[in-house]
Amino acid sequence: MSKKVLILTGDAVEALEVYYPYYRCLEEGFEVTIASPTDKKVLHTVVHDFEDWQTFTEKRGYQVEAHASFEQINPEEYDALIIPGGRAPEHIRMHKDFPRIARHFFQQDKPIMILCHASVALTVIADQIKGRQMTAYIACRPEVEAAGATYVETRFHVDRNLISGHAWNDLPQLMKEFIKQVQAS
Repeated sequence: MSKKVLILTGDAVEALEVYYPYYRCLEEGFEVTIASPTDKKVLHTVVHDFEDWQTFTEKRGYQVEAHASFEQINPEEYDALIIPGGRAPEHIRMHKDFPRIARHFFQQDKPIMILCHASVALTVIADQIKGRQMTAYIACRPEVEAAGATYVETRFHVDRNLISGHAWNDLPQLMKEFIKQVQAS
């Protein structure tokens, strides 16, 4: 039977952080569901880059279709979870069903991949990340630490089932570990 992967995201998701994992999982033969706060919506992605600013710039990216709403998701049907970054995490964490879904993957010790700003989404389930180690985009460090997790100053980190990365350019390492864990589960 094919492994099932859930991607939780919304508008303003970083384009590479949703597309790369989505297509890479499909390439492995996994069934992938992209879920957003609202039912079957075309999501707007963004492209963050460093140019001549002190922080990153943001431009419109491609659109990606969400297959389901958070409300429709039964996390027990999935083998693994991906939460991409961008600005989406700060918004999706506010949806009433986000904590229910994300908490399940921690409690069942299923593979979880987060990158960049995705760590911010996990602050609403601080009880699950307290004492865990993760990396994230450096600007997310205060939220990671305030939630009781240990911020690791590296571009890629694995803490058991929690696979975390600094940004989109860390996707090759992240996906290699994520796929290994999904196949072993």
